[in-house]
Amino acid sequence: MNSKISQSYTMAGMFTLSLRLVVGWTYFSAFWRRLILANKLDPETAGYIGEKFNHFLPNALGIKPIILHLVENPEALWWAMASFTIIEGIVGLLIMLGFFTRLMSIGVFGLAMGILLGSGWLGTTCLDEWQIGVLGIATGFTLFLTGSGRYSLDYYMQKKKFAITKKGVFSWLGSGAIPLSTKLLSKLALVGALGILFLTLFTNQYFHGGLWGPLHNKSVKPIVEISNANIKKGVLNFEVFRVEGVDAYGSFLIGIAILDEDNTSVLSFSGAELSQFKPEMIDNAYVAKVKPGAHSLIIPLGARAKLTIKNDRLKSLKHNNYTLKLTDISGITWEQNIVLK
Repeated sequence: MNSKISQSYTMAGMFTLSLRLVVGWTYFSAFWRRLILANKLDPETAGYIGEKFNHFLPNALGIKPIILHLVENPEALWWAMASFTIIEGIVGLLIMLGFFTRLMSIGVFGLAMGILLGSGWLGTTCLDEWQIGVLGIATGFTLFLTGSGRYSLDYYMQKKKFAITKKGVFSWLGSGAIPLSTKLLSKLALVGALGILFLTLFTNQYFHGGLWGPLHNKSVKPIVEISNANIKKGVLNFEVFRVEGVDAYGSFLIGIAILDEDNTSVLSFSGAELSQFKPEMIDNAYVAKVKPGAHSLIIPLGARAKLTIKNDRLKSLKHNNYTLKLTDISGITWEQNIVLK
């Protein structure tokens, strides 16, 4: 009987070989891209993974305080990104090799959960990050149930009768028959599958409105939130925070204007002028930085900064109602009332 159960697990592990290899490569390739093909752990490079992580911040689910702490502390962020990359490499490689498969499947589950909660709202076309997250979670759970089959190091160690394989813990960390009754195992499989389905439906609705109500995709067009807009002693101060839009490139700000009650511009700055902003005019809060570009002011996804603009004309403004208006290169505009101090 035990021989038949063991053979069943071996066959199940063989049937999930493609899942093991593909999901393993998706994680190992992250390590490969960031450290072998290019150095994306260098904070000074354009593709720094920490800045990509900053993109998750505006609409992350549940883990936003963790992301916020890290992007506000660049040194801690670097260590977190380095550790995360190494873990991805180890988990990815070992799950492909089938070495301590069930332990590595827990790693797959955890990494996928992090992707889902952090960036499940991103994806310009096919809800990319959400799909990667939920499929990774389902794959991790499936590999935990099946373990690995004939084409794995777990199987090799069992055949060679390594001492570790004779310990009961190996069934939970490696491969082979899970020491549970069929009834309990059936309940575990059902509850786990239903739980993952619930998580899938919940996050699909939360991030994208995929079950009811209007569909929404927060990666389609940029949204910049303006706060604390005020003018004091001829100085305009305000904060910008980009919370939506494509993560691959920034919002290109080509106009800043101050409008009076008649919606007439009393002071404005063109894209060419914004491209000449000096560093002391921009106080960035996070790793993703607002910065001048060739023809505009660039606001990456997740970037928050305080902008300070000095101009003598601001000293002559009367205590009326004024509006700050920002214009994106796409034609989208954002407005905020200005407080005169």
